[in-house]
Amino acid sequence: MSIFRPPVIRSAAGVLDRSLFSKTVNIAAAAVADRKKITEWRNKLIGDHTLLSVDRISSVQYHPDTALASKGAKCLLLDPKVKVGVPETWGPAIQEGVGREELGLVPYDLILDYNYWLYDDVMRSILPPEVRDEREGGIQGGFNQVGHIAHLNLRDTFLPYKKLIAEVLVDKNPVIKTVINKIANVGTESEFRTFAYEVLAGPVDLNVEVRENDCLFRFDYGKVYWNSKLENEHRRLIDIFQPGEVVCDVMAGIGPFAVPAGKKGVFVWANDYNPESYRYLDENLKRAKVQQYVRPFNQDGRTFIRKAADLVYAASTNGEYALKGINTRKEKRLRHPSNTSTAGITAQISEPERIPIPPTISHFVMNLPASAITFLPHFRGLYTGHEELFAPHTGTKLPMIHCHCFATKTDDDGPLLDVCARVSAEIGVELKHGSAEHAGEIYVLDVRDVAPNKRMFCASFRLPPEVAFAPRP
Repeated sequence: MSIFRPPVIRSAAGVLDRSLFSKTVNIAAAAVADRKKITEWRNKLIGDHTLLSVDRISSVQYHPDTALASKGAKCLLLDPKVKVGVPETWGPAIQEGVGREELGLVPYDLILDYNYWLYDDVMRSILPPEVRDEREGGIQGGFNQVGHIAHLNLRDTFLPYKKLIAEVLVDKNPVIKTVINKIANVGTESEFRTFAYEVLAGPVDLNVEVRENDCLFRFDYGKVYWNSKLENEHRRLIDIFQPGEVVCDVMAGIGPFAVPAGKKGVFVWANDYNPESYRYLDENLKRAKVQQYVRPFNQDGRTFIRKAADLVYAASTNGEYALKGINTRKEKRLRHPSNTSTAGITAQISEPERIPIPPTISHFVMNLPASAITFLPHFRGLYTGHEELFAPHTGTKLPMIHCHCFATKTDDDGPLLDVCARVSAEIGVELKHGSAEHAGEIYVLDVRDVAPNKRMFCASFRLPPEVAFAPRP
């Protein structure tokens, strides 16, 4: 209904005056003589299609006469088509109620202020039509939420209104306290995947707390890379990893793959080139108490690929392991001298199970879409001299590589073929699109939209033996 739209406030472009959004809608209301019959009459009016039905407005209100309202008198708001002095608009239920003197129609001033309107309502009220062109995506409403931060990537047409947009976002999203806008592409100014930004609203506080895949992460969003839109992709790969396997996370960030995998009992050699990411990764894995499964590193991913294989092999050769089944809380409770319920009882605590670190890596994760493919040449010679560790000498397969990348968005197989060609060129072996488990094939998964003409993919394939066992450069 047009009468339930906010007023148009073009003159306030760029400035948010909340008082201008107040609007009074003149409608009729049915005063109910007996408060005990409110529900009965409400149902009758619903059946008669004469009760007001508008989102976020309760049809039951106190009587507009303050004296009666103070005594608990209530009324039912009616559809705008119902007019107080025009019985022809009342409908059978209202006419019945008025005739029996159980209902009385009265004028009602319904006041809708700024708090009533949604974000989109306010934006349509303020932004000129040429700015919110639906063909270009319409109103700027999407954002990447990271804890209490809303991260915008505003199109140029919205930049003159950026402060207003941010202010309304804070008003209409109780969890959001700070709004920032990216002013450069990720990786444009920093090799650590951080980006230049400006604070549009709220305090300059980028220290956030995020929960993902049953893990708690704390970090400074301005110093590390994090994308909440990748939660499903994180979960997808974590579900693939099996307890007792070794995963090498080459670009681990603050640990969205590594920490949940560690909680699952997966050994992870987790590396990130950014010193700040490494610091928060270390803190997050300690908070999750997965240190015996996850080992953090702060190195160049290119050299770390082969180094990780060597470190894992050395750890296995040295007999390193994790302990499964430790229950220190139970042990302390049973041994506590003040615990009278267990006094004199010898606690039978079973020995924890030793989970040995295997000699080989099962999965490599390379979540650096802008350049991860260029790291692939560094897999050459990964297991040179260790052919005996893999099939056909054992039942162990060569590592599965999961390499994230970007490609141009099209409606055909062009992006998939493009990814296969780029991977093949870097790894030095021709790989065709197919199953990751088949030799000479690669599976390319379409992960998500990144921009109107850009998508993120994940290319998964087994490391070819001619690469794994080649001489190291």
